Amino acid sequence: MTDQSRPGGESRSPERGSFLRQFIGRFQHLLGNRADASLRESLEDVLEEHESAEQSLTSQERLMLLNILNFNELRVQDVMVPRADVTAIDETQGLGDVLALFARAAHSRLPVYRETLDDPVGMYHIKDVIRLVVPGEAATANESEIQKLARLRRPVLFVPPSMPAIDLLIKMQTTRNHLALVIDEYGGTDGLVSIEDLVERIVGDLEDSRENGDKPMLLPLAQGGFEADARLGIEEFEKAVGRNIVPKERGEDLDTLGGLVASLAGRVPQRGEIISYPEGLEFEVLDADPRRLKRLRVRLLDRPGEAKAADEQQSEPRP
Repeated sequence: MTDQSRPGGESRSPERGSFLRQFIGRFQHLLGNRADASLRESLEDVLEEHESAEQSLTSQERLMLLNILNFNELRVQDVMVPRADVTAIDETQGLGDVLALFARAAHSRLPVYRETLDDPVGMYHIKDVIRLVVPGEAATANESEIQKLARLRRPVLFVPPSMPAIDLLIKMQTTRNHLALVIDEYGGTDGLVSIEDLVERIVGDLEDSRENGDKPMLLPLAQGGFEADARLGIEEFEKAVGRNIVPKERGEDLDTLGGLVASLAGRVPQRGEIISYPEGLEFEVLDADPRRLKRLRVRLLDRPGEAKAADEQQSEPRP
């Protein structure tokens, strides 16, 4: 008897399995006939052909496939954390300072520099550093704290901003070195890329839910308005405030408040920016990084049409 169950209790129907086999078959056929047409365009055609089919891919599967296709177009400069947002360690810092930096950054790897970030000397991995606080581990006579840390340095990759992101991912896999510094034409440090930055472009956000603490997705504020997680769904927000904020024709491509704000700005706004929306909303960015919005303050304003109608009603003479 064939078991068609999936992990987590989700079942896969025979029709769905048949579709996936057809899709894989088309994919294999395209790989063998790349000279007839662009492989990328052909794969996109396959996805479009089955977009409305009953046994189509799930939205997550389809999004991941499209992300893989788009990943080939990305350069290192498209995925890097810019220099201004890089957390790094001075080689003269002691164990306490190093551990404090790891705690604040919430990363497992941090670059190490001499005097300035333009002179990197390697990186520390948290699992190496933590051994220094274990009695008897990595203990060497007559060694200072800084000397012990220096022995823990690992090499980092150095890559240009124009390098294809897929080439960097392959290089990280083959070298087992998961941190790269982006170096400009003059040898200065432009930014940093971790393997998580690359993988997130395919599978989506890998952020630990604990990084946001126990903050609710939507929090009413005493002074009016709301504080919201940028990942909050637009439909959920509309139900909470009792009004539609996104026209149907625009809402087809938007799922979250963060997506709406980024769409309005044409980029990822940074902390402190205020974005106005004609549908009677004002968004203030409370927390963000170069790649995504995290927390927003939302103020509900009168819509232009509603405000005008209210003014006209108040100005009409009473009978």
